[in-house]
Amino acid sequence: MSALVIFGLLLILMLTGMPVSIALGLTVLTFLFTMTEVPIEAVALKLFTGIEKFEIMAIPFFILAGNFLTHGGVAKRMINFASSMVGHWFGGLGLAGVVACALFAAVSGSSPATVVAIGSILLPAMLKAGFPKEFGAGVVTTSGGLGILIPPSIVMVMYAVATNSSIGALFMAGVIPGILLAGFLGFTTWYRAKKFNYPRQPKASLSVRLKTFKDSVWGLLLIVVVMGGIYTGIFTPTEAAAMSAVYAFVIAVFVYKDMTLKDVPRVLLNSASMSAMLLYIITNAVMFSFILTNESIPQSLADWMTAQGMGAIIFLLAVNILLLMAGNFMEPSSIVLIFAPILFPMAMKLGIDPIHFGIIMVVNMEIGMCTPPVGLNLYVASGITKMGITQLTVAVWPWLISMLVFLVLITYVPAISLWFPKLLGVM
Repeated sequence: MSALVIFGLLLILMLTGMPVSIALGLTVLTFLFTMTEVPIEAVALKLFTGIEKFEIMAIPFFILAGNFLTHGGVAKRMINFASSMVGHWFGGLGLAGVVACALFAAVSGSSPATVVAIGSILLPAMLKAGFPKEFGAGVVTTSGGLGILIPPSIVMVMYAVATNSSIGALFMAGVIPGILLAGFLGFTTWYRAKKFNYPRQPKASLSVRLKTFKDSVWGLLLIVVVMGGIYTGIFTPTEAAAMSAVYAFVIAVFVYKDMTLKDVPRVLLNSASMSAMLLYIITNAVMFSFILTNESIPQSLADWMTAQGMGAIIFLLAVNILLLMAGNFMEPSSIVLIFAPILFPMAMKLGIDPIHFGIIMVVNMEIGMCTPPVGLNLYVASGITKMGITQLTVAVWPWLISMLVFLVLITYVPAISLWFPKLLGVM
């Protein structure tokens, strides 16, 4: 009965168009004051202990690093490097977009930031080269999703906070799936370009490739700083986030000089605004999780599933369907913070690895960001391309199909996610 009241109230509030964070908070407060005996002091205490986790500090730092990189010309240099490497293949600029999104994802941690940074530079170049607008929009919208799968990833940090999982293990687990998904999207791009005979660029000489690599190396080194630092134990993921923010500031302002010191306050303010929004969602989600646990709802659901004889295969199929449906109406942070506390205990009871389960959730979030009506990447791409959401939805479907095939693969072959972190000894 408690579960029906909580989820019913949350659904009704969200259907009114209320922001998810406020809907979560109102649901919790309404339930607390009308249907429980929980002292309000215990809730206040839980609220503070829930958000004082050191790991949460990684979120504002990664947002700040992403903003410095987006404004600091790193994306342009990455596109030039990617284009020199794969531009001579069919759909060369499109393939360069996939590679550039993968590289930028490895330094930003955010999908919308990746779409903005790569799309705003690449799409005009693709149109100028003779590519249809729909093709370019499809490439950038879906490849931008790599921003939350290839580490560092803000969504992975949120999953780790919600489930007490290892951020370092999650980051390492995202490497192979991220590269593999980039391959899936690259193949779709190449196949469609070959089928419709889209333009190719002249093959770049070795000297051009070396020059573009040299130009982009400062941005690429950030990948080494973050991943290398975490793997070698020099610093924690949170400290890596702080390092990446400082590093991004230095290369944007003093190395590439695409930003001036006058631009820094604007970037700081923008980052603070985004961080505050996410931390507000986390705060309300912590309370929501507390109420669920207090009412033993996840445990009751897990017991019910076991009694029905539901195995891991059927459970994971149901999880994918549920998360894909949620992705149509909610943004990734909210989905992770609402559904992870509910689904995680069930997954553990069925013997599913917590890191593997985290990667499955992240891939679902990626697909959700490219589907209407609330796909964040669709809205960002719409602003860049000046295309309607319906037109964009039609444009992305070939890449979405390849992402769904990848989702099935990643769901039922845990070794893809777990091999690398086990090899490195982080799990």
